[in-house]
Amino acid sequence: MWRLHRAAVTCEVCQSLVKHSSGIKGSLPLQKLHLVSRSIYHSHHPTLKLQRPQFRTSFHQFSSLTNLPLRKLKLSPIKYGYQPRRNFWPARLAARLLKLRYLILGSAVGGGYTAKKTFDQWKDMIPDLSDYKWIVPDIVWEIDEYIDLEKIRKALPNSEDLAKLAPDFDKIVESLSLLKDFFTTGSPGETAFRATDHGSESDKHYRKVTDKEKIDQLQEELLHTQLKYQRILERLEKENKELRKLVLQKDDKGIHHRKLKKSLIDMYSEVLDVLSDYDASYNTQDHLPRVVVVGDQSAGKTSVLEMIAQARIFPRGSGEMMTRSPVKVTLSEGPHHVALFKDSSREFDLTKEEDLAALRHEIELRMRKNVKEGCTVSPETISLNVKGPGLQRMVLVDLPGVINTVTSGMAPDTKETIFSISKAYMQNPNAIILCIQDGSVDAERSIVTDLVSQMDPHGRRTIFVLTKVDLAEKNVASPSRIQQIIEGKLFPMKALGYFAVVTGKGNSSESIEAIREYEEEFFQNSKLLKTSMLKAHQVTTRNLSLAVSDCFWKMVRESVEQQADSFKATRFNLETEWKNNYPRLRELDRNELFEKAKNEILDEVISLSQVTPKHWEEILQQSLWERVSTHVIENIYLPAAQTMNSGTFNTTVDIKLKQWTDKQLPNKAVEVAWETLQEEFSRFMTEPKGKEHDDIFDKLKEAVKEESIKRHKWNDFAEDSLRVIQHNALEDRSISDKQQWDAAIYFMEEALQARLKDTENAIENMIGPDWKKRWLYWKNRTQEQFVHNETKNELEKMLKCNEEHPAYLASDEITTVRKNLESRGVEVDPSLIKDTWHQVYRRHFLKTALNHCNLCRRGFYYYQRHFVDSELECNDVVLFWRIQRMLAITANTLRQQLTNTEVRRLEKNVKEVLEDFAEDSEKKVKLLTGKRVQLAEDLKKVREIQEKLDAFIEALHQEK
Repeated sequence: MWRLHRAAVTCEVCQSLVKHSSGIKGSLPLQKLHLVSRSIYHSHHPTLKLQRPQFRTSFHQFSSLTNLPLRKLKLSPIKYGYQPRRNFWPARLAARLLKLRYLILGSAVGGGYTAKKTFDQWKDMIPDLSDYKWIVPDIVWEIDEYIDLEKIRKALPNSEDLAKLAPDFDKIVESLSLLKDFFTTGSPGETAFRATDHGSESDKHYRKVTDKEKIDQLQEELLHTQLKYQRILERLEKENKELRKLVLQKDDKGIHHRKLKKSLIDMYSEVLDVLSDYDASYNTQDHLPRVVVVGDQSAGKTSVLEMIAQARIFPRGSGEMMTRSPVKVTLSEGPHHVALFKDSSREFDLTKEEDLAALRHEIELRMRKNVKEGCTVSPETISLNVKGPGLQRMVLVDLPGVINTVTSGMAPDTKETIFSISKAYMQNPNAIILCIQDGSVDAERSIVTDLVSQMDPHGRRTIFVLTKVDLAEKNVASPSRIQQIIEGKLFPMKALGYFAVVTGKGNSSESIEAIREYEEEFFQNSKLLKTSMLKAHQVTTRNLSLAVSDCFWKMVRESVEQQADSFKATRFNLETEWKNNYPRLRELDRNELFEKAKNEILDEVISLSQVTPKHWEEILQQSLWERVSTHVIENIYLPAAQTMNSGTFNTTVDIKLKQWTDKQLPNKAVEVAWETLQEEFSRFMTEPKGKEHDDIFDKLKEAVKEESIKRHKWNDFAEDSLRVIQHNALEDRSISDKQQWDAAIYFMEEALQARLKDTENAIENMIGPDWKKRWLYWKNRTQEQFVHNETKNELEKMLKCNEEHPAYLASDEITTVRKNLESRGVEVDPSLIKDTWHQVYRRHFLKTALNHCNLCRRGFYYYQRHFVDSELECNDVVLFWRIQRMLAITANTLRQQLTNTEVRRLEKNVKEVLEDFAEDSEKKVKLLTGKRVQLAEDLKKVREIQEKLDAFIEALHQEK
């Protein structure tokens, strides 16, 4: 406003001066006017018909008239007539000049005030940023303490040095014009030139040579200029890398005291790791981008990957297959050059040769572990993270090299397996295919190019890399063949870009830095660049890594949101299926179900300690008697009962009991105790829990039970202590009261009746059904059963004649029985007679022993008097008392060992088995199966993937 006002006032003053200047004739030059008047003189000249600018509105209060463009106008001469009043014109002129001075002074003061007010308004409009100082890291304010910025500024080239580095454009223009004149044919100028050219042929030849030299010189200058700029860029990148390393190291030390977020590439790598596990079980469509490195065997895939990772991290071999399973390498930036596996916390320092060797060994071990028996390669992926300053962020997958022939030592299906693995990764429509071709071999021998052209026929996501270019340049007779390969004219495949790299001199001990220097030196002197067969951006692994990283992130940004939407739809479908099938059950995945089953199993093991001592002793005593009853009856009681007097009976019993105790009884007792513990443990594990019982845990419980029992071993010292206890118990023959006597008789009767029942069944099976069963059930005897029946009847007649017959038949008795049967037309063998006699006599003896047992019920009085003056002898009752007491003492001893030691050891074994199963994912998949488990697993994985994808997309937008 003040400028407009000042301009208007000044215009009035100038007009008055022009109107009242009587002595002035002719044109008034614009340059001789006052500065202010000169700036607005053209607007009020009488010869100009220009309109005065309209007054600005309030929202343009900060505009100025000085912003209007001034045009140089040709002014017409001004002619005025003679003024009659000239007496006081000097005074009037002085007055007006004084008035002009005061007007200018006032305008300046007002304008200054207005400018100050405007500046204050602008200042108030700017927000106070003092509260946001925490956004800027402290290291930015302390950067001069760590980096000498003045030294960096001095190291940078000044304008004069850059001018020296720049090519001489005048010479270039001159050379291009000469080239144009040289190669232009048929023009009128050339015709005239040829008509007037009377020089010799040697002059023309000299002129051509000179032009060629100029072309070579020009190309040499361009190449040197590119190399100089390249060195400057590398130096700046190195200094930038050191600076970033210092910044990242400060972040690691926690100077900012705030939580550092994961890098984008780390978040993306976690998504791919989860997807790889998810695909193994659900086979979902994973279309997230990654860089797939494919190539023929020994084409240099691993070397290219190592150059990009800037470390020799992969195992090496001379011509043999080293990459036996896919290796996913996640490259990210960090302060230190380290590598670590996703399932391990150990960091390998890639600047130390010991750690590099350990890392290569670990990768080789993991590959061999993944390969199953009878196979050469494996589809299981090894995940490796590599961090370091200056690394390009991306995810690469190194695949096994494609082979043409299966050699000795390989599985027959190795070639097909490698093809299937490569196709599985390349068929992802968003995967970037890094096709590696060996430049030192004939292009016609390549297999991978055909495979890549099948998966990506239009070359929209393929980057072609020619390795070993140094060997190719030496061996190939026509360098244009390399150019044809690089330009994609020699192969049917197409690609986004073509690159040529050198991966060393073939020495496995070369360092990455040495290989890089050799690569730069080679391309600096290579004819491929000098002759423009290759462009500068197509060579070196550094340019390759930059191009691959840019392509990777471009593909990620274009496809990641679409993948996130597909997983949202998958999650909705799975949740709907769960609600329809299992509306009242929680969504427990396999690990959560295992933890629930683990708690149930441990509770059931603890319940073993709550079994009462009485229950333990009862089942132990019963089980032990079932195990030893046959030996006691057959090998101790029956042989001793065949003796003629009590002294011989007791002596025989003592000898046989001693032998039994020393050799068999303790071992049998421990076996019985261990089986009893197993039975009780199985009963607690398998018995249904009512409505709370979940049959999904049955297979797991059974496996835990079997493995725990297999690992559990009874204490070796238990048998020795048990032998002493059993020996002492069997030596005691004293029955203290009538109650114990009756208990011994009852125990003896039960044992003999059980044996008699078994004997009756054996005889029945031997002779066949009796007449009742034959009539009622229409059953008949076989010929063998008929012979056994006739033999039994003949032997029973013999026993009736002599009830005290010994246990064995004499040979003449056998002959008599056989002849009697033959007289009735029954042919019988002597061995059949003996077998039948064993069962017949056994039944006769057991019945006699039971009758004797009834007689001994009243024999406790005679026992106390040692059977003096009595024909009754009850030594067999004393034997069964000793056996019964031994069983009770053994059961009590075993119960103490169970409750005090073995149950706790079994509980420990169960815990160890559960811990082993928890670490074995394959075991859990095998034992916890079913639609419910698989559906819960898929839900968990899809939710995890979706959450990670959403976090990654949010971070990606923030980085934009």
